Amino acid sequence: MQHTETAQKFVDTSEDEFTKNIERYTASIPSSAYLAVAVGAIGLSLIAQLSGKGKWGNFVAQWVPTWLLLGLYNKIVKIEGHDRYDRNPGVA
Repeated sequence: MQHTETAQKFVDTSEDEFTKNIERYTASIPSSAYLAVAVGAIGLSLIAQLSGKGKWGNFVAQWVPTWLLLGLYNKIVKIEGHDRYDRNPGVA
């Protein structure tokens, strides 16, 4: 119980300027672009696998979850990003 109370004291809802700049830049990219890159990586991986370049195909296939997670992060930042706290400091 005490650990939770201590942890809540150290929660900082403010973002540094570097993070805000990254979020401003990535917010301008549509979420569907990340999905398109992930689908493209799937296609490129399939082509590499079918052409006998299995290791290259496996390497490219590992990009897919990364792009999907970046797209999810982008979507979350757009909905629940730092600017929510900047506009309404009392919102928890």
